[in-house]
Amino acid sequence: MLPYSSAALPQGVITAIRRYCNTPYGTGRHMIITLASFKGGVAKSTTAIHLAALLQESAPTVLVDHDQENRSVTKWYQRGNGEGLKFRVIDHFLLGREGRNYTHIVIDTKAAPGKEDLENLVRGSDLLIIPCFPEIMALDTMVDAAQILNGLGANSYRVLLTNVPPSPQKDGLYARQALQELNLPLFKCQIRSAKAFKKASERGVTVDQVRDYDNNVVAWGDYEALAQEVKDIVLAQTTTTKEQVTDHE
Repeated sequence: MLPYSSAALPQGVITAIRRYCNTPYGTGRHMIITLASFKGGVAKSTTAIHLAALLQESAPTVLVDHDQENRSVTKWYQRGNGEGLKFRVIDHFLLGREGRNYTHIVIDTKAAPGKEDLENLVRGSDLLIIPCFPEIMALDTMVDAAQILNGLGANSYRVLLTNVPPSPQKDGLYARQALQELNLPLFKCQIRSAKAFKKASERGVTVDQVRDYDNNVVAWGDYEALAQEVKDIVLAQTTTTKEQVTDHE
């Protein structure tokens, strides 16, 4: 039996990963990336799916569905009859048994985690990604969460702006400025709004496969930029950790 209950994602997933999986923490080669949000409907599951797809291109990757209320990534996978996504989607109960078979683990969590949950997510991940829409309700939740997040350490997580309107609209710029004023670390890249994302969800595929929408290439390119930035951040953290260990020897 795995040592966690269905309601206790953070510590349970950490325990399963550490005890049952061959995924060394912070090695730079293997990555555990977790998605969390303080508000629903901010492209958390969309981001988890596309990040897993891009990581799968270079190494075996599994997406763990722990949003027990919505099951968004599982439903996305099922709409494609298991063929629209090129990686495995599993329930968190299977992580201990199957996680060892993968180089990268992406975890999609439920919305609105508490302080303890966030601390555990940071402890168990190489990077915590928090998507946020550039609109007032989503930004308000980030204001409320800023105090908790700022206590986690800037290297532990990044806020990702999603559904950003195209130029000349400046919603994304204003949202970035507002989040920076809260001292929240942001990804340099952002995910622009695109109708192709809705079609991708309906068809159970990634957005690059929605070829009847012209903006699918741009949308996929935004997530390619995110995947590269994630790799760069984790690698930089790993290098810093190794240097600190060397200094203490």
